[in-house]
Amino acid sequence: MTVHLVGAGPGDPDLLTVRALRLVQSADVIVYDRLADAAIVALASPSAELIDVGKAPGKSTPQELISALLVHLGRDGREIVRLKGGDPFVFGRGGEEALALAEAGIVFTVVPGVSSAFAAPAAANIPVTQRGVARSVTIVTGTCGDGQDAPEWSAIAPLLDAGGTVVVLMGVANRRSYVDLLLAGGASPDLAVAAIERATTPAQRIVRTTLAELPNARIANPATIVIGDVVDVGDRLADLITTSFATVH
Repeated sequence: MTVHLVGAGPGDPDLLTVRALRLVQSADVIVYDRLADAAIVALASPSAELIDVGKAPGKSTPQELISALLVHLGRDGREIVRLKGGDPFVFGRGGEEALALAEAGIVFTVVPGVSSAFAAPAAANIPVTQRGVARSVTIVTGTCGDGQDAPEWSAIAPLLDAGGTVVVLMGVANRRSYVDLLLAGGASPDLAVAAIERATTPAQRIVRTTLAELPNARIANPATIVIGDVVDVGDRLADLITTSFATVH
């Protein structure tokens, strides 16, 4: 049988791909992350075995154990879904799991998902690129594992200065550190920032601030952080939508 590395999208079950939905509903075993929304896990068959391997502060399943578990399950003759928030290959460590499965001779497929890097800004009416405002978008992780090199924030700062957009995933806990590095690299302290908590779910919350004030903003995990002038475009859209709705009604 097969191990399917499935992207669960940003949270809203309606944003699952058709293939992802079919696999979740038919899987014998679902190995799921903390960021795979409970409403999506609930779509599983009543007979499916559900295994929580979520990573959270103070409670984290080592990646080596997850990969070993997938290899073990893949030899078991059942249909396995590895359900990962967003897209499995966008800071989801899906590449590591795919390598472990391939090295063990386990057949696997990859089912892309809607990444929160794009879905969260869209849910907040923020276009990550906009003609005349932002011609590029950079996706960066705000969290690195032990022994891993941190992103080159000094190289990212000029992208913001040139009008680019930076989207930070897993960037709540360490934001003071990378904000200091961005400011030291020349990024403007007045750059607009939006943090979208639990994007696309009923609990979605948007916090707007500036780069200098980002470390002090009250933001809860999970959140996607958008830095750049496109945040102002989202604010203009929000004002227009409010005005239009008021006119209509």
